[in-house]
Amino acid sequence: MAPQTTYLELSEDAGSAHKFYEVAVLGTQVTITYGRIGEQGQTKVSAFASAEKAEAAAARKVGEKIRKGYAPAVRGMRQRRAVTRRTMVSGRSTASQAPVLWRFASGAAAFGIFVDEDRCWVGNQSGDVYTVTHGGTVTGHFRLPDGVKCIVADDFWIYAGADDGKVYDLSGKVPRVAYEIAEDVDIYWLDIDDGVLGVSDREGRITTIDHEDEFQWARTGEGSAAWMVRCDQEAVYHGHSRGVARYDAADGTPVWHTGLDGQVLFGWQDHGAVYAGTSHNKVYRLGKRDGAVEAVYTCDGAVFSCAAAPDGRFVFAGDNHSSVYCFDRSGNRLWKLATGCGSAYSMQFLDDRLYIVTTNGTLACVDANEEAIRAAQGGTVPEPVDVKAASSLAVVRPSAVLESVSVSHADGGIMVECVREGDRLRVRVLSPGYDPGWNVQFPKGVREAGARYLVEGVRSSERGGYYRAYGDIRRLL
Repeated sequence: MAPQTTYLELSEDAGSAHKFYEVAVLGTQVTITYGRIGEQGQTKVSAFASAEKAEAAAARKVGEKIRKGYAPAVRGMRQRRAVTRRTMVSGRSTASQAPVLWRFASGAAAFGIFVDEDRCWVGNQSGDVYTVTHGGTVTGHFRLPDGVKCIVADDFWIYAGADDGKVYDLSGKVPRVAYEIAEDVDIYWLDIDDGVLGVSDREGRITTIDHEDEFQWARTGEGSAAWMVRCDQEAVYHGHSRGVARYDAADGTPVWHTGLDGQVLFGWQDHGAVYAGTSHNKVYRLGKRDGAVEAVYTCDGAVFSCAAAPDGRFVFAGDNHSSVYCFDRSGNRLWKLATGCGSAYSMQFLDDRLYIVTTNGTLACVDANEEAIRAAQGGTVPEPVDVKAASSLAVVRPSAVLESVSVSHADGGIMVECVREGDRLRVRVLSPGYDPGWNVQFPKGVREAGARYLVEGVRSSERGGYYRAYGDIRRLL
């Protein structure tokens, strides 16, 4: 006997991910399969006392999804989301070798990098994300379902944007899905500030999504192929094929647009300026307030990536011929050196070290202090240490499964509860000392109405009005 099956897909609208939901009834058993279109999805099987009760439960589930915007569809008619990867050719530098202290081969071309005081993060096009100490020891390995576009930090939280349209929170022991991007958006880059996500895409659009993974606003820029988005409390900065624009962070009101020579291929920001690296060999520094060009940094090839020292006294760039550059604030070139391991797709500077991830998938640490650079220009460089990940290092994959703990054995942490509010599931803090009316930013994949959880901690957002959960999550029995 074949099961009685209902197949639904989420209707397309701004900010919604394209998902499927299938309910199959066979006798007293109900099988529910759900996930993103083009993927296998997850399956839950439930047994009921009678066939009538099974059919009634299935009908309720279908009704709930239809009220949320799902509609009957034919499986296989809609295809997996479009994904564009940068396929720029990387040449070989003729400059002197840079003083590379250590290098780690991640296994595939890498765009994602983030460096803080404790460690470095690298994410590659195979979906691997590694953590590495500043001394060159690999300490962690996450495996995401698709290639990593970028890694960004937002206060305590570390996020990896992937080609499957999901943004993963890597702040706990297990990656959790924090945001899902609409299927019709071919993601080029992501940035986040205080829980608000900015997404730039192939069509030159900029979209923002709030802390509840709900659409906020979207604008179509003056160009296409938007490889740059940078967010701060006041604005979103958007770089595309015709220049850079600023939009008001709250409602997307256009503030300014500055045309540039060449397509923007990468963007950076500091407190008062944004930096745009272009295909015409230049990095531009633009004032955040008015978009005026404050300085131009000229390289010898198309600029794949750029970065600045925290105080702006140095500006760095990586070109398409495996060279890295350093300029002073005014635009004078201080040095140009070869990476020896491919062109830098992304980079970050911290404590006199320049960290790069490259077209061949290497995370490299370059000693950028004055003495080391002067020695390199004279032909003397250290022998780089080739870092390896230990074979015993565990590979951690995303999961919606939570460890359970009884209330009587809960030690420390903050108690939160998932409640239904209309057609949405919200999370609120139950522990004393917090505003019970504020929602909590919390992974959507583990929300269940009526369930209570223990989280490591919560913090008030900088904007106020909601909390953000961090660390490990356990379900309370």
